[in-house]
Amino acid sequence: MDGVTPWPAGLEARYKAEGYWTDRLLGDVLRGDPAALALVAGDDRLTYADLDARAARTAAGLLALGLRRGDRVVVQLPNTTGFVVALLALVRIGAAPVLALPAHRESEIRYLCELSEARAYICADRDGDFDYRELARTLPVDHVIVEGEAEEFVPLASVDAEPVVAPAPEPSDAGVFLLSGGTTGLPKLIPRTHRDYVYNLEASADLCGFDRGTVYLVVLPAAHNFALACPGILGVFATGGTVVLAPSGAPDEAFPLIERERATVCAVVPPIALLWLDAVTWSDEDLSSLELLQVGGAKLAAGRAAEIPDALGCQVQQVFGMAEGLLNYTRLDDPRDLVERTQGRPLSPGDEVRVVDEDGKQVSPGEVGELLTRGPYTLRGYYRAPEHNARSFTPDGFYRTGDLVRELPSGHLIVEGREKDQINRGGDKISAEELENHLLAHPAVHDAAVVGVPDPVMGERTCAFLIIREGGEAPGLRELKDFLRTRGVAAYKHPDRLETAAAFPRTPVGKISKKALAARLR
Repeated sequence: MDGVTPWPAGLEARYKAEGYWTDRLLGDVLRGDPAALALVAGDDRLTYADLDARAARTAAGLLALGLRRGDRVVVQLPNTTGFVVALLALVRIGAAPVLALPAHRESEIRYLCELSEARAYICADRDGDFDYRELARTLPVDHVIVEGEAEEFVPLASVDAEPVVAPAPEPSDAGVFLLSGGTTGLPKLIPRTHRDYVYNLEASADLCGFDRGTVYLVVLPAAHNFALACPGILGVFATGGTVVLAPSGAPDEAFPLIERERATVCAVVPPIALLWLDAVTWSDEDLSSLELLQVGGAKLAAGRAAEIPDALGCQVQQVFGMAEGLLNYTRLDDPRDLVERTQGRPLSPGDEVRVVDEDGKQVSPGEVGELLTRGPYTLRGYYRAPEHNARSFTPDGFYRTGDLVRELPSGHLIVEGREKDQINRGGDKISAEELENHLLAHPAVHDAAVVGVPDPVMGERTCAFLIIREGGEAPGLRELKDFLRTRGVAAYKHPDRLETAAAFPRTPVGKISKKALAARLR
C-alpha cells in the first residue's frame, strides 16, 4: 500500500523463518467453539457462531456498498457490539479500519479522513450531548454508516447481505491503522499489517495465559491498542474466551459486570486502578473471579502496584508499550519486586532494544537513556509521513520511542520519563505542539507553551502558559476550554490549568525552556 513502509527483505525472511510471521489474517481471529460465548455487550450475548455470522453478513454488506481491499475506513464507535462486528467485517474484506477514539472531535476526525483518504466513516449516533452525525456532515467521505439512529445516513444494522467469497487480503497488507499519541501536531497513522498484528495479539495471549476460560472485561476504549490486542479483545477471540464490553472503568459500571459475568482479566490505566483501590473499600460486589489486572498506558507507582493483590485479590501485571509496536510485560511468574517496580520486559525474542544517550551511544548498564527498538511487530514508518519518519527512525530502522528508561540486567525496563514533548494524561497522549497551535489561534494570545504537571492520580495534567497580546484581556480557563471546543478539539486535550506570563524563559539556543516553566509550577 502506498505510504506503508515495508520491512527490509532480510528481516522479513528472518521473521518468517523464526516463526514470528505466518499467513494468518486478522479476519480469521475467531477461533472459539461455535457454541461458546464470545461477546457480551449490553443486552447482546453472542456465541462464536453468532459473531462469525454477523461479521460475514456485514462484510458482504460493505462489499455491496463498494468498499474493497485497500480502502481505508475511519471507525469511531464506543464499546458496543457494532464496534466488534464492524472491525471484523472490515479486516475480512481487506478494508483497513482507521481506529479513532470516541473522544475525538472534528479537528482530529477530519484530519484522519483526509490523511487516510478514507472512503467511509462509521460512527455512533450520539454520545451524551455530542452528535456524531453533525460531525459526519462535514467529512469528505463517500459513505457514512451510523450505529443507532442514522437519519439521512446508512444504518449499520442495514449493512447486511448474504455472505460471499471475496478476495482475501495479503498478510503484508495494512490490517488496521492505529493512532500515535502525537508529539508534533495531530496524531500520525500507524499501519499494522495482518502478520505483525496477529503475532502481537497471539504472543501476548500466550504470555498472559489466555485460554477458553478467560473472561476479559473491556473498560478502556475498544479502539485503543491496549484493549484491542495486548492481548485484548482479539487475543481473547484467538484463544476462545469471552469478551465483556463495559461503557467505562467507573466502579459502579465495571464492578457489577465483574460479578455478573465472572470476569477473570481486565486492562486499565493507572487512574482507573487507583479509583478501584479506593472503591473496593466500600463496594459490596463480588470481585473474587478476577485473576489478573493489567495496568499500562502510563507508569504505575511501585507503592500502588503493591496494594493491588491484597485489595483486589488478583495478580497485577505491568504493561509498557506503544501502538507503534514494542510491548513489555511483567511475567506472571516474576518476583513481586520486579512486578511492583518495573514496567516489564520485551514480549518477543525478536525484539531488539537499545538505550542510548543524546548522541545515540549506548549508555552504561543501569543508566537512563532513550529507548530505541525494532522487531517483528514494530513499525518501520508512519503512514505518509516521510519527514517525521526521517526523525523518528535510525538509519538501521530502530524506532526512537522518546521514552527515557533504565534497563535492568534481567531485561526489565523502568520508565523514567519522556524525551518527546508529549504529556501522558492518564494514558491519553497529548501533543504539546498541537495544543499550542490551537491556543495561538485565540485572538488574545500572543504566545503559548504547554507543559505537563506531575499528578498523583493522572500521572500528568496539562498546564497552558500564555503571553497575552498587548491591550488584550487574558481568557479564563472555562473560556479557553469553550474556545477549544469550538475548534473541534477533544476534551481530554483541554488544559487542566492556566497560567499567564510576561515572557517565557529560554534555552541558550533561544527555545522556550519548558523545564523552567515546569519548575515554576513545582
